[in-house]
Amino acid sequence: LESINPVVMGKVRAKQNFLRDYSRQRVVGVLLHGDASFSGQGVVHETMELSELDAYTVGGMLHIIINNQIGFTTDPRTGRSSVHPTNVAKAVGAPVFHVNGDDVLAVVKSCQMAAQYRHKYKRDAVINIVCYRKHGHNELDDPKITHPLTYKLIETHPSTLELFTKYLLEHDHITPEEIE
Repeated sequence: LESINPVVMGKVRAKQNFLRDYSRQRVVGVLLHGDASFSGQGVVHETMELSELDAYTVGGMLHIIINNQIGFTTDPRTGRSSVHPTNVAKAVGAPVFHVNGDDVLAVVKSCQMAAQYRHKYKRDAVINIVCYRKHGHNELDDPKITHPLTYKLIETHPSTLELFTKYLLEHDHITPEEIE
């Protein structure tokens, strides 16, 4: 899952060099991670450790973690030693923006702040979007077997789209007709 990280970093560096972008302003790498793979696969840590070295730096990468709180079928308490999957980022002092995935505007704001940080300081930034997996790991997985209580709650929880639509309607940003 995470073996692509150094490849993306290398492509970003190559494009920056090709464009003579030595200030690292024009090309930015964005990596999308799962919570379990971010904390559990060593290549994430290795790539982040290289990020500050002159020969490898790209002026920071943006790491977006989709933290559905279940790695495949593993509960976080049995998949890592830390509370958050983002502790790997502490090794390089990268800021971590923890955000509720149901709050669309907060997710956007967190991404903007992370991008601004990366732009100003030329260092990695991490956005940890805490959310849930509505339908399990794949079409064949029935998460009610491994996490019955969690999925009982998820079944009754409105989707992010429903929550954001409600917000837009309540704040007169959109009309019911525009939704249809």
